[in-house]
Amino acid sequence: MTSMTEPQTRSAGMWPRALPIATILIVAVLGYVLFRDSLSFEALSAHRERALAFRDAHYVWAALGFVAAYVVIVAFSLPGALVASLTGGFLFGMFPGTLFNMVAATVGATVIFLAARWGLGAHLAARMDASDGRIKRLKQGIDENQWSMLFLIRLVPVVPFFVANLIPALVGVPLMRFVVSTFLGIIPGALVYTSVGAGLSEVFERGESPNLGILFEPHILLPILGLCVLAALPMLLRVLRGDKRP
Repeated sequence: MTSMTEPQTRSAGMWPRALPIATILIVAVLGYVLFRDSLSFEALSAHRERALAFRDAHYVWAALGFVAAYVVIVAFSLPGALVASLTGGFLFGMFPGTLFNMVAATVGATVIFLAARWGLGAHLAARMDASDGRIKRLKQGIDENQWSMLFLIRLVPVVPFFVANLIPALVGVPLMRFVVSTFLGIIPGALVYTSVGAGLSEVFERGESPNLGILFEPHILLPILGLCVLAALPMLLRVLRGDKRP
């Protein structure tokens, strides 16, 4: 019986590590095919009266069920995360709707982060730390500016949520730092979309659709870009000073 070569052993060991994130990607694809119509604004409009009636009759169960559903949507990258944010505002108002949205999104993001880190992330981060030359310098630069990087990928509206959950796991960001930066970094977007959801009753009555591009309107986008500059400021100052300390 021949023994496995080192490349074969490494390849065999990669499969178990890739399983968590591969599972999420498979479920995401299936979810898009099976549930893209069910997790839509049209579906919310069609079932709004039933949802409001259930909330009024069973508020605690409605809140717990909403948060659990939102966590699953985010954790498996299912379609409908934006609609879920609107639903939080529609059912529970600005408060506690914003809090429910933030907690659910943070928990779901953490599931993706842990799946990626338990799988390929820890292995990749270790290899980057053990490497030499440009890759090692890149890893050191990331480590020195983790807080700025984490807040930037949350605040910049064009960074997909899944990507913002995946990158930190692949570069060895500590769990607590990821959770804190996620919870705080999504506040602007959560406030905006929860407020849109809180006003859906009037939108439904007029038979219209909500303005989902509101985040990119100047009076919303410019303050968020200002927060991006503040988040990047420590990193910029470190570069200007030539400071290499973490």
